[in-house]
Amino acid sequence: MGKDWTVIPLENIIADLQNDNVKIIAAVDNVDEAKLALETLEVGTDGVLFTPKDFNQIKEIADIVNDASVSNFDLVNGTITEIKDLISGDRVCIDTASMLNLGEGMLIGSYSKGLFLVHSETLESEYVASRPFRVNAGPVQAYVMGPNNKTKYLSEIKTGDELLAVNKDGIARTVLVGRVKIEKRPFILIEAEYDGIKIKTLLQNAETIRLVNSNGVAVSVSELEVGDKIKVFIDDNARHFGMAIDETIIEK
Repeated sequence: MGKDWTVIPLENIIADLQNDNVKIIAAVDNVDEAKLALETLEVGTDGVLFTPKDFNQIKEIADIVNDASVSNFDLVNGTITEIKDLISGDRVCIDTASMLNLGEGMLIGSYSKGLFLVHSETLESEYVASRPFRVNAGPVQAYVMGPNNKTKYLSEIKTGDELLAVNKDGIARTVLVGRVKIEKRPFILIEAEYDGIKIKTLLQNAETIRLVNSNGVAVSVSELEVGDKIKVFIDDNARHFGMAIDETIIEK
């Protein structure tokens, strides 16, 4: 091991281990080294270890770690091609330990190749008060996007898990799950198409459940029509145990 063990060895370690089930922690002495470690190869280490010299250094490095955990998703405008009322099923509500913002929700869908931006319940209505910590997510079998571009089934989510809150511009942040509710509710089918790719999801059939349109505005599923444009995320990869892989898969 060389004395000046910095960028190149760290790049080699990240490159060699990024597909393995390991956590890489870098020991750093200052803010610049922390930033470098967390940004190396655009992947970065999973964390940093340091001995703070003062409170300001703790705050600076904490801000860097928080910024590094932010992901960006290239949201596109899918065109709704079908809307259909369905019978009841088991619906999942996700209550986070964070206050969610207007224009913010979660990426959820029945197909791993395409997820819908389902808006949080930050808006009040004549039917119910706002629940700014909640995303009424959909059926138990649907996918939801979590950190590190890894999805989970809604049925798997539990208190203490981490998921991604994503806004209308595709900027994501990690949020903590406070609790999950699963209840019988009537569903509605939403199908959308983008660039020849068709994706679907099921959502609770209720006025307070919203998607996000092409203008970044939350629209109730009860007001959506065929031909409307909504925010979706199209993934080029298939999924194996929630992880993105380069594999052909047919979903319908």
